[in-house]
Amino acid sequence: MLTAEEMQILATSLGVAGRAVLFSLPVAIAFAWALSRPKFPGKWIVDAVAHLPLVLPPVLVGYFLLLLFGVRGPVGSWLRDAFGIQLAFTAEGAALATAVMAFPLMVRAIRLSFEATDRGLFEAAAVLRAGPWDRFWSMALPLAWPGVLAGAVTAFAAGLGEFGAVITFASNVEGQTQTLPLAIYSALQVPNGEETALRLAAISMTAAVTGLVLAELLQHWARRRLEA
Repeated sequence: MLTAEEMQILATSLGVAGRAVLFSLPVAIAFAWALSRPKFPGKWIVDAVAHLPLVLPPVLVGYFLLLLFGVRGPVGSWLRDAFGIQLAFTAEGAALATAVMAFPLMVRAIRLSFEATDRGLFEAAAVLRAGPWDRFWSMALPLAWPGVLAGAVTAFAAGLGEFGAVITFASNVEGQTQTLPLAIYSALQVPNGEETALRLAAISMTAAVTGLVLAELLQHWARRRLEA
């Protein structure tokens, strides 16, 4: 049985990862669709931006977010003054940091699904005078749905384990931004905290494995639905 504190940490982790996927999925679909198209001017820039979090240290990503969305950053100060929104050191900021780190995983999975679609279908639709938006919404997106589901669930599972960007941008505030990885780190910093860290590690491992299995099952289910 989980303790009340562990339930709180798990709930925070699930909430942060869920919002991260919800916020970034539409953008990931747009990037994946653009990158799956034939070459266009600036495509390499779009590709580099989409995959940059994969090669940058997570702490550096969190630092850049702090410079941009912090209370003194250009975007963060504007959000606070105009709408009263603060992202740094909040659960919403943790979700933003997680979304940035998980973004490349979604883009890659969705892009592969778009690229696997038969081009002949779109050519036939164009001959029948279907517009670009019609082809996207009625053909491309439904056919790529298995990849969209797999990318979203995989990103969710990865978001449960994000550490560097979250602790840098959102800090480690109990009950607000303390996710499972941050709680494990905190437990290891206190005497005799190994048992607590081990319990939290088991919870984190279970959640991550469940997410990966669910991603595979959803992708298999979606493909069977399309084939039917």
